[in-house]
Amino acid sequence: MLDRGGSGRRGHFSVRPGWHATNMCSLPPPPVHLRSHPVDVGQRSEAAILAALVQRGYPFLTPFGVSHRYDLVIDCDGQLLRAQCKTGRLRNGTVRFKTRSVRSNTKGSLARGYRGEIDLFLVYCPDTETTYAVPVEEANDTQGSLRVRPTENGQAEGIRWASEFELPE
Repeated sequence: MLDRGGSGRRGHFSVRPGWHATNMCSLPPPPVHLRSHPVDVGQRSEAAILAALVQRGYPFLTPFGVSHRYDLVIDCDGQLLRAQCKTGRLRNGTVRFKTRSVRSNTKGSLARGYRGEIDLFLVYCPDTETTYAVPVEEANDTQGSLRVRPTENGQAEGIRWASEFELPE
């Protein structure tokens, strides 16, 4: 409860000592398991990407609405780069992420790539806790792949090493 301060000044209020602990509702403990619905997973990745951009001092813009092919625009010294945020999954020594969107309705589904509509993918991988910036032309049309461990067969040519795409500090 708000209490008039003892100063007698009109409009001067203070919070009673101990009020916070007894009258404020407290948040419940966080859930034991995070929801795995694709929208929830995507929102967590987007939040991690935004946090990484803020921590590194990158200026960015977020579009109004949800019908854009990009999730945010990064201002790189006056050059505006459209970025699509993606969740990466660590599989067999590579961070993999989808490079197309799929829309479904009663008439079927439509898969669509991003070439020409974005400039880069910003990929957050919860398994590595790392954000990667991958130019759209560096990714395949259906799935991107960044290697974090050497291949088992020793292949070295044509590999996109994850360390080369980490978001710069």
